[in-house]
Amino acid sequence: MHIFDVPGVCRYALGMSSGQISDEDISASSQWSESTAARYGRLDGEEGDGAWCPEITGEPDHLKEFLQIDLRSLHFITLVGTQGRHAGGMGNEFAQMYKIKYSRDGSRWISWRNRQGKQVIEGNRNTYDIALRDMQPPIIARLVRFMPVIDHSMNVCMRVELYGCEWLDGLVSYNAPAGQQMNLPAYPVYLNDSVYDGAIIYSMTEGLGQLTDGVCGEDDFTLSHVHNGWPGYDYVGWNNDSFPGGSVEIMFEFDRIRNFTSMKVHCNNMFSRHVKAFQQVVCHFRSDSDWETTPLAFSPVEDEKNPSARFITVKLANHMASAIKCQFYFADAWMLFSEITFQSDTAMYNTTPPSTPKPDDPTHKVDDSNTRILIGCLVAIIFILVAIIVIILWRQVWQKMLEKASRRILDDELTASLSIQSETFSYNHTSNRPGTAGEQEPNSTYERIFPLGPDYQEPSRLICKLPEFPQSSEEPAPSFIVKETQSQGADGAPHYAEADIVNLQGVTGGNTYAIPAVTMDLLSGKDVIVEEFPRKLLTFKEKLGEGQFGEVHLCEAEGMQEFINEDYLLDVPEGQPVLVAVKMLRSDANKNARNDFLKEIKIMSRLKDPNIIRLLAVCIYSDPLCMITEYMENGDLNQFLSRHEPEGQLALLSNAPTVSFGDLCYMATQIASGMKYLSSLNFVHRDLATRNCLVGKNYTIKIADFGMSRNLYSGDYYRIQGRAVLPIRWMSWESILLGKFTTASDVWAYAVTLWEILNFCKEQPYSQLTDEQVIENTGEFFRDQKRQIYLPQPVLCPDSLYKIMLNCWRRNAKERPSFQELHRALLDLQP
Repeated sequence: MHIFDVPGVCRYALGMSSGQISDEDISASSQWSESTAARYGRLDGEEGDGAWCPEITGEPDHLKEFLQIDLRSLHFITLVGTQGRHAGGMGNEFAQMYKIKYSRDGSRWISWRNRQGKQVIEGNRNTYDIALRDMQPPIIARLVRFMPVIDHSMNVCMRVELYGCEWLDGLVSYNAPAGQQMNLPAYPVYLNDSVYDGAIIYSMTEGLGQLTDGVCGEDDFTLSHVHNGWPGYDYVGWNNDSFPGGSVEIMFEFDRIRNFTSMKVHCNNMFSRHVKAFQQVVCHFRSDSDWETTPLAFSPVEDEKNPSARFITVKLANHMASAIKCQFYFADAWMLFSEITFQSDTAMYNTTPPSTPKPDDPTHKVDDSNTRILIGCLVAIIFILVAIIVIILWRQVWQKMLEKASRRILDDELTASLSIQSETFSYNHTSNRPGTAGEQEPNSTYERIFPLGPDYQEPSRLICKLPEFPQSSEEPAPSFIVKETQSQGADGAPHYAEADIVNLQGVTGGNTYAIPAVTMDLLSGKDVIVEEFPRKLLTFKEKLGEGQFGEVHLCEAEGMQEFINEDYLLDVPEGQPVLVAVKMLRSDANKNARNDFLKEIKIMSRLKDPNIIRLLAVCIYSDPLCMITEYMENGDLNQFLSRHEPEGQLALLSNAPTVSFGDLCYMATQIASGMKYLSSLNFVHRDLATRNCLVGKNYTIKIADFGMSRNLYSGDYYRIQGRAVLPIRWMSWESILLGKFTTASDVWAYAVTLWEILNFCKEQPYSQLTDEQVIENTGEFFRDQKRQIYLPQPVLCPDSLYKIMLNCWRRNAKERPSFQELHRALLDLQP
């Protein structure tokens, strides 16, 4: 299951207010009366006397009263809400403070503590307002008890709600050696599991903690995501000297037998501190009471070039187990983990066979005539099913025979087209995902491997014919053997084939914009029209991302107004530093990368549109080469929208900032305007998505190009072994299967971006599909037999706007609207 950064996403009401949690699953230690029973303790409910109220008041330090909720299955709880008894203005009871206990099995109850060790939670200050409190750390539980801290000065009543999502990992505990302390020269680093809810002596037993709290550690483990967290807080770590066998054993217990596909381990790799990801892991599986005799072993590719923390995926080969025991072997002096998650499906069979009745047992005697009737019915059903299967198979064979004849012409055409060597994507073939550095071996943890399943032979054959990339950054990319001609798109502008496009190796591994060769020729004789900027006036703020050839930094620039052209005004008071993004080429980059970097500067200097990120200045007189671009104070659109909610009751409940539908349309219109400008220059973006749009004041949007370099979005890109890193969930079918990128494929990506916006970026496109299934779905677009899957209509999306999105996803690229038409349509939708 795991949703990375779960606490920020997993915040759905679990059913007290809506009634999804039934009355029988709500209980209490006592009640004033029948009208204040546990079932009335629902947030925003006014049934009965308006709340749950305990009968017996207790001492503040001796809590006996509780309201208990049974969620029926394990849930990941990130937020709780409480309310007092209002009862239409007649009630005046509320809990000023309370504690929470929780249980995963109903027998062992755990007192919740925050990250600073405090148990008491601040409650309500009046009878009607809802008090929402974040659970830091989150709770993984089936049963939850709210326990009011009772003050003799007033009675208490409570209405409550739980927020979170189902805990699909099924993990109920992990047992591991206790984390240790690393003594650095300046200060100690504490690598213990500070929120573990099991027993801790020399080892941790029967609990969950930081390895399942949804928070991934920083690249530099001495930093902390948690406010007031000490150095090393996000990680649990061990020293090799303490383990004679050279490995740390962690055992994971699950709620039931599961079919495990993979395990993901978030490891630190700061080798300058003698910290590396594990060298090897050996996992044993237990289904019932016995451990399997044959373990599973996996060794990731060792990385001594990239110090970034990373997830390592261990394929578990569909082992059936209710417990997994893994030995993680040290690759250096220290091994540090911050998250471990599992992907699995619940076993589809009952592990306890039904008892067989004894022949002489009178309680199990069955009438023989009834048995014969039952057997006869079963035989008849079997014959009917066999007949249905035969009919279905016959129809499929006949249909395939018809399809084969109609497909032969298409296959011949595609084979001729795909046999031409071409570049499938503007990004360089070497992955810049977190955890990769330069080239990866074929068994790299971070690669997802073809081929597809046997049901989709055509897409699989197409993908096998995708052009290979050179295996060294020094080796030039292959060009077309046969030159393709320009074709006219829906908007009348030339749609350049890959042969006509100049590929540039940018800082992030490849330039975002695909530049027609003819346009590049026109630019070749022109000088750069931006000023050299003094490096000393740049103040580093944070690293935004990195790629094969360099890094992207967020900086403050002093005196920038003096270095930019008169036709551009910065929206910053004079004398104030300007927030900028600095693309920095590594000093050891090869000659081709340096030349491409200078070409990219030349191209970026020509882009002048209010909705395109502007190149402000450069630093090219000395190494490292830098280009300085605008940066918007609200960051990228994906993160901006994910922190907001649509206007409505849920936003009022959670006190979250809101964005109106009109503002969403305004932002989408600006993206269409920026893309209209790029398409007028015959530029193809190739990676249009909310992660590549920046947000300024008053919902101003500017299209950028460094989303790929950010570790945060590594999951949005799919690495094809030996080829490219592709944002397949945003790409048109012809871009994935044919390597064809045009303005029309950008139109497809725009509609996916619009879908993201209307969903407030709470969900990845095609989140219900794996990457391989997304590619299989493009085969359905190719075959065009009405079996392709489209992104669903968002809740906020009117029918007229969804119809526009569907037009952008037409199979025939020439039938898709132009950006000029999209811009006009979006303008008409604005209130």
